[in-house]
Order: sequence, then C-alpha cells, then structure tokens
Amino acid sequence: MLTWPDGLMYQKFRNQFLSFSMYQNFVQFLQYYYQSGCLYRLRALGERHTMDLTVEGFQSWMWRGLTFLLPFLFFGHFWQLYNALTLFNLTRDPECKEWQVLMCGLPFLILFLGNFFTTLRVVHQKFHSQRHRSKKD
Repeated sequence: MLTWPDGLMYQKFRNQFLSFSMYQNFVQFLQYYYQSGCLYRLRALGERHTMDLTVEGFQSWMWRGLTFLLPFLFFGHFWQLYNALTLFNLTRDPECKEWQVLMCGLPFLILFLGNFFTTLRVVHQKFHSQRHRSKKD
C-alpha cells in the first residue's frame, strides 16, 4: 500500500486514476458475467459440477463471449500504459517533489506488460488449439 500526500501532482493524476478505477470495475463485471455464463452453460450440458469455479479447456462457443470481452480488456491494458506514461511525465515536472509519483508509475508499467502479453499469449494459444481441434474433426 502506498500513501501519496495531497499535493499538486496528486491532484493532476487523481481524476485519471478514479476514471481508470471505475472502468476497471466495469471490466471486472464483464469478466464475471462471461465466466459465470460459461460455467452455467457447461453445468446445463452436464460437463461441470455446481461447485466448479473455473473452466479447464475451451470450446468453440466460448469464442463469441471472449471476442466481446477482448476489446474491453485491451483498452484497459493500454489505459494502464497511459497511466504509467502520465506518471513518468509528472516526475519530470519541476514542481514534482514526491517520490510516490515514480513508485506509482512503475507498477502501472509492470501491470501493463504482464497483462498485455499474458492476454496475447492466452488468445494465441486458444486460437491455435481451436484450429488444431477443428483440423482433427
């Protein structure tokens, strides 16, 4: 947890961070809706139990929901990058005296890199496993 004193730099970044937080909550709701829909469908088909929390494996009908979700995820990832770049630019401001500005920018950059490349890898893996499975049939 990082505390950041209420100063000029904090006020410059505050509204952007609050907007990002609200968007992130919206995306988390979409992810919950997608995951619960997948589990409900699998439960209805008798392929999962009622206590399952996640789905292992990927079926073709899941692409529709995932392709709806992906633009929201990628927009959020790039917003993380934008937050990092904004904070790094604030550190170059002559009035910036707080070390917290840089220490908040670094996690946003790390989160962007991890989330973006993990999402790309998962989509690539699911796409290739789906193509491989369709060639077998």
